[in-house]
Amino acid sequence: MNTSANDSLLARALARPEADDGATEDKVARRILDAALEQFTTFGLRRSSVDDVAKRAGVARVTVYRRFGTKDGLVEACLLREAGRFFRQLDTAVAALATMEQRVVEGFVVALRHSRDHPLLGGLLRLEPEVVLPYLTVQGGPALAATTDYLTGHLRRAQQAEGRPDSDPRPVAELMVRVAVSFLLNPASCIELDDDEQARAFARRYLAPLIGS
Repeated sequence: MNTSANDSLLARALARPEADDGATEDKVARRILDAALEQFTTFGLRRSSVDDVAKRAGVARVTVYRRFGTKDGLVEACLLREAGRFFRQLDTAVAALATMEQRVVEGFVVALRHSRDHPLLGGLLRLEPEVVLPYLTVQGGPALAATTDYLTGHLRRAQQAEGRPDSDPRPVAELMVRVAVSFLLNPASCIELDDDEQARAFARRYLAPLIGS
């Protein structure tokens, strides 16, 4: 798969974080996606073929093509499923939190931990940084906008529940995303963000006050 094809599918996938992991997928499709995740995590996108994924899944190559069309379609489906899983994880983490401040703090911690620890994202950054980095930096507009929209919705619901003035929470949401991405790209810091409690303290001190009264 060439660079432009990789770029195109990553842009589409990262721009659609609302996608779910396919509750209606059949068992074979889920097994193929599980195998694809393992393959891509281990070897990256460029060094992985449909044959490789089919062998891991224990199915014929034609079965993969019937369900996902092309290798690009398979990679996109895998990325979309992982994005959907992340946003549901974030939903769960903040669902019981009553205040905007709490949601800002816990959302930042969960996003940071997930981005750092996720085997696919971390694996691609290690194996094929030239593929991933543009979509976290200079070509990151679609992913930034989609993720910011999602976090803005969470903050706005908390804002309404608290009866706060109808100010726009989007700048805080965008800042959270940008800060998390910066730590993902360059984790060296005077702050021990590998420690969830220190990450919470950072978010509580520097991000939560941006909400205002």
